[in-house]
Amino acid sequence: MKTDMEETTVLERALASSSDIGIKEKDTQAVATILNKLLADEHVLYVKIRNAHWNVEGPDFHAQHLFFEGLYGELAETIDDIAERVRSIGHYAVGTMKEFLKLTQLTEMRYQKNDSQGFIKELLSDYEAIIIHIREQLETVGEKHKDAGTEDFLVGIMEAHEKTAWMLRAHLR
Repeated sequence: MKTDMEETTVLERALASSSDIGIKEKDTQAVATILNKLLADEHVLYVKIRNAHWNVEGPDFHAQHLFFEGLYGELAETIDDIAERVRSIGHYAVGTMKEFLKLTQLTEMRYQKNDSQGFIKELLSDYEAIIIHIREQLETVGEKHKDAGTEDFLVGIMEAHEKTAWMLRAHLR
């Protein structure tokens, strides 16, 4: 016999996976998997930017400290939007560091020096990896899984990341 708590959990899970938005369950599940991987990448990137913000040193400290603060602020909004997109298509967003580290394509990096150029090179590489991953998923999400809403959502994230990558590259020239 199930307890009230177990029944509530089962009901919540059933409701969360039974959205009727005109996309088959198997397709929303596949899209949620893609979004959760992106959510993991974004979280790892967020932590790396916070590290850069806290630990950058050098003659450009103040400017870079503020620059990194702006980046992680923008990324916090993106992270929330991705998690909410997962929920809006009827699934659960991953939310633990263990899950993020399991799903991410990015690596945790410990920098040799705390100079802005080193941090920026690493962050640029991560932004570019995420951009490529998003671009690779667009056709799958839109055509294969018939989720034009998520496809459009991903295009917006990709465009924002492309702009950030341009800014990071400009710092390196």
